[in-house]
Amino acid sequence: MTTVSFTANLQRFLDCPEVAVEASTVADALSHVFEENPRLRGYVLDEQGRLRQHVAVFVGGELIVDRLRLSDAVSPGQDIFVMQALSGG
Repeated sequence: MTTVSFTANLQRFLDCPEVAVEASTVADALSHVFEENPRLRGYVLDEQGRLRQHVAVFVGGELIVDRLRLSDAVSPGQDIFVMQALSGG
């Protein structure tokens, strides 16, 4: 199983607790999460299904490479962490 977690910043806007899923890619994992929490999809992905510009996803502590198709592999036991990058000055 893989645990998908979200930062407290995203949790300010909607309820998004940790979710344990069976998945082989980031896309698979997020798809399972969005099935249970469809509103979360719009905060994480754009209209074309790509990561929003200010969203970062880490698998096993490493930033994913494929922001378009989310095809980065996920091994059993690896955690996925989704965060909104904060910007400004």
